[in-house]
Amino acid sequence: MLFSRHHDLVRMLVSRNLKIRYKGSALGFLWSLLTPLAMILIYAVFAGVLGMKRQLLGISGGASVAYLPFLVTGIVVWQFTAGTLSDSLHAIAGNANLVKKVYFPRAILPVSTALANAVNFLLTFAILLVYLAASGALRPAAALWLLPAAALQLALCLGTALLVSTLNVFFRDTEHIVGLLLLAWFFMTPVMYETSLQTDAAARFSWFPASLHGLVFLNPMTGILALYRHALLGMDLVPAGIAPAWLLLSPAAVLLVCVLGATALRIGDRTFGDVL
Repeated sequence: MLFSRHHDLVRMLVSRNLKIRYKGSALGFLWSLLTPLAMILIYAVFAGVLGMKRQLLGISGGASVAYLPFLVTGIVVWQFTAGTLSDSLHAIAGNANLVKKVYFPRAILPVSTALANAVNFLLTFAILLVYLAASGALRPAAALWLLPAAALQLALCLGTALLVSTLNVFFRDTEHIVGLLLLAWFFMTPVMYETSLQTDAAARFSWFPASLHGLVFLNPMTGILALYRHALLGMDLVPAGIAPAWLLLSPAAVLLVCVLGATALRIGDRTFGDVL
């Protein structure tokens, strides 16, 4: 309903957000292609310096995947979520004049921010696919898992965009808190390491039952990254010894974030104009 009635406004705002991202730059949208290429080169250099470039990670069937494709995949996927979260902070607060002068569903503002980041992610993802194919790491046998992975991540980005954009209207410290939370979330998410390291860490606490190690998937990005790496690199969805059903915690967490975001915006919408 939101898009059917206001699709022109959504399209205009998405286009505006994309143009603002590269405003004043000589290369414009080419940065969407150059940035991931530069990132891959930088990580390749440092992975080589640290002796991790040829490190192999085991996957099902006795095959293996090099650490660099594993890392780059995680970074590219993570940046979509982190970028959306950062950009959506000012989706409502930064459009005070529009909010106070024109009536429209306020959800359009954070939604358009998330969609603009999704467009940028698609360009980056295309470069990722080329790199994985060129490096021989791409294993497309389970490529259909990209659909639930992308759907879950987009839903997570939409939910977090609604939530933080609303909170930042009423609590301006939200911007600083989100910066700290993003840093903590990054290290709590298996971007640079395998999910099995999280479950192994949990096993060090004797008081923590082994039957609950799958709770690591309460972090929605843990499940989302597992889906992407399964689809692209052929890695297992869950670590050895963890029941696959635990993976369902990530979609449940995404649903909770979406509900919280929608609820926060519905409540805050009543006083956005007064506060801004």
